[in-house]
Amino acid sequence: MKILVTGATGFVGGYVIKDLLKYNHQVIAATRKIDLIGRGDKLAYAFFDIDNLNLTENYFSYFGNPDLLIHLAWQGLPNYKSLFHFEENLPAHYSFLKNMVTNGLKSLVVAGTCFEYGMKEGCLSENMITDPQNPYALAKDTLRKFLFELQKKNNFDCKWIRLFYMYGEKQNPNSLLSQLQTALDKGDKEFNMSGGEQERDYLTIEKVAEYILTIALQNKITGIINCCSGKPIKVKQLVEDYLKRNNKEIKLNLGYYPYADYEAMLFWGDDTKLKKIINERSYSGI
Repeated sequence: MKILVTGATGFVGGYVIKDLLKYNHQVIAATRKIDLIGRGDKLAYAFFDIDNLNLTENYFSYFGNPDLLIHLAWQGLPNYKSLFHFEENLPAHYSFLKNMVTNGLKSLVVAGTCFEYGMKEGCLSENMITDPQNPYALAKDTLRKFLFELQKKNNFDCKWIRLFYMYGEKQNPNSLLSQLQTALDKGDKEFNMSGGEQERDYLTIEKVAEYILTIALQNKITGIINCCSGKPIKVKQLVEDYLKRNNKEIKLNLGYYPYADYEAMLFWGDDTKLKKIINERSYSGI
């Protein structure tokens, strides 16, 4: 199978590419980084700048007629409140994906976000009505709706993977655990954070990449799929567990930052659909 991955050099994309190379597939990684352009035995890098699309181009042909597109690209994060997301990202990403589909792509996987659920509390299932509360979530949710409408006139499978919270090496330096590690490296005595009582659904980036491929490389279950643990954990506990695993100590200055106004205090993902996919792939021996 020939698989195209956008956002290939990003946090999630790097781990997805690494895992994909364990399979017997031809992988094409879309990138803006000119120095990476080239072809290896299993992995080829192809130049692509989604901010400067040429819509007269047949991108499906340009990328060698891939059997599957795993679309992880998205610019401007973690600035969730920028209007850029729906003023520029949304039209660019939809135009590119429509171009791929109308020129022949039959299987599409796109990274969504748990922020599409909005301020709902508790366990979040895929059949809930969305209520995005920031421009990033609004743009993602609208892109999903556009693609599902596009399916009515074009024959292609679409798996919309709602990513929850993740952590791991090479994460954005503005993320919680990255900032914590920076404070530890600097020898800081205190670490400023929120009250830490909010409950979130966290996965390691390695597990996220594994789940993305498990979802992408099957065709029985499509549509919206949560990529989550199904188990909430308090943010304060996440930080304390990180310190314990790394045998580190630092005073947590709880309540220094206010809680985000676009996130519910208590929410996590319903992993029923994900478990079904995992179980079926395990049963089939894949």
